[in-house]
Amino acid sequence: MTRLPPIALCALLIGAAPGADIVIRGGTIHDGSGGKPITGDVELQGDRIVYVGRSRGTRAAQIVDARGQIVAPGFIDAHTHPDSYIRSPDATARLNLPWLAQGVSTIVIGVDGYGTPDVAEDAAALTKAGIGTNVAPFVGFGAVRGRVLGQDDRAPSPAELAQEKALVAKAMCAGAYGLSTGLFYAPQSFAKTDEVVAVAREAAIRGGMYDTHQRDESNYTIGLLNSTREAIEIGRQAGMPVHFAHLKALGVDVQGKAPELIAVIEAARKAGQNVTADQYPWLASGSSVDASLVPRWANDGGYPKLIARFDDPATLAKIKTEMAENLRRRGGKESLLLTSADMPWTGRTLGQMAALWGIDPVDAAIRILRVADATGKEPAGVSVASFNMIDADVDRIMRQPWVVTSSDGSNGHPRQYATFPRKYQVYVRERKVLTLGQFIRQSTGATADMYRMDGRGYLKPGRYADVVVFDPAGYAPRADYVNPRVPSVGVKALFVNGRLALKDGATTGAAPGRVLLRPTPAQCPAT
Repeated sequence: MTRLPPIALCALLIGAAPGADIVIRGGTIHDGSGGKPITGDVELQGDRIVYVGRSRGTRAAQIVDARGQIVAPGFIDAHTHPDSYIRSPDATARLNLPWLAQGVSTIVIGVDGYGTPDVAEDAAALTKAGIGTNVAPFVGFGAVRGRVLGQDDRAPSPAELAQEKALVAKAMCAGAYGLSTGLFYAPQSFAKTDEVVAVAREAAIRGGMYDTHQRDESNYTIGLLNSTREAIEIGRQAGMPVHFAHLKALGVDVQGKAPELIAVIEAARKAGQNVTADQYPWLASGSSVDASLVPRWANDGGYPKLIARFDDPATLAKIKTEMAENLRRRGGKESLLLTSADMPWTGRTLGQMAALWGIDPVDAAIRILRVADATGKEPAGVSVASFNMIDADVDRIMRQPWVVTSSDGSNGHPRQYATFPRKYQVYVRERKVLTLGQFIRQSTGATADMYRMDGRGYLKPGRYADVVVFDPAGYAPRADYVNPRVPSVGVKALFVNGRLALKDGATTGAAPGRVLLRPTPAQCPAT
């Protein structure tokens, strides 16, 4: 048993009463439903919650003194990129501290179209290695298309489309939650709507949802509103719920269009379609130099072909013209903060690097893109924090009842370490965009409902014992854009599947996370 601090988390070895291994005593309980909180106890037995209510004096082997604290379901992050942690060879890294320290017990992975089709094999590997948080996987359209078509800008043949569909069916039968896409990114951007519908239908008939980084969050190609309509149409034709990842109005040309964006989604919902979204509470997105600035057509064939186009003067001139327009769209040279670790430009804006090198900002971006990673197949050091949103849009989207919390947590952006406490501190305590109850609802039960995570997201008897205890005065972010890898503070205890994973901001060494796979659909072969 882990030794706990004597006040906040005191272990009382007095013999567990039947039905309770752990009692979280005297806290202000928000059960995830959005209802009125109560003061009382939460009792845990094994990996389940067995009681929530007024204190009844139950004795237990472990008592957590939660007086003055908020007790809530462990937070669920609806959109994450945690691979450098949960897939690390380092067992300590796999505990997933960036998320645990925020009070997050479950994360959604395989998003933006990057989820492996080999869901069963991946789940087995993660389980064997041991992870700190639960993970809920999606199969990714980009991973599927890349396996069949590579990086090429072309439509699949009938045989190739059949291969794509078979890979999605396999992943769904292994327990994926649905199909994720990142149609903004090459090579996914090369797919026409009908290809996406055909592949998505394989997830739909097996009970999956369509989770999308839509084709255009700005006005790069078809525009924000038309892109939103496309995603809704994909869901309608495929016959499945649609979920917009990190919903936003990105860039100077669409800032202020949140009301129109919301209206498009509301119209679909009023027509009976299941459409939801997640959002992170930051004004800067996390992206890459190439995704932010390079036209999609220039990525046809992958990174080596892009470099070859840079080496052709006529093609380079065309690329630079479009990159300059994309830079304007993003807000200019000072709007892109270069965040990749351990590079000469880390922590500087594109404008600052251009000035340092004495060249045009677009030429500076190309110089950066010419630096390949260790494989020579991808650019190295291209991550950016892109400041492209405004408060009015973020606030309006956040208030929608069909929007939940996500971090989109990726290396180099503080949202990986600080999203949930930032939302609490800035949008609940300081600016009062949400109430505490709304914040918890958007971070727990509402998310579990959208993704149909059975047994998660609520403090109710019979549910899994994912429980966070946090200090309402001290729960706060510490990471920022200059220092993005600083753990958040204020989480007194986090239980994952009934085991203490974090106490007073430090991991316990336990790796209680599970891969949360959906039940095998009826449309799958018997095993």
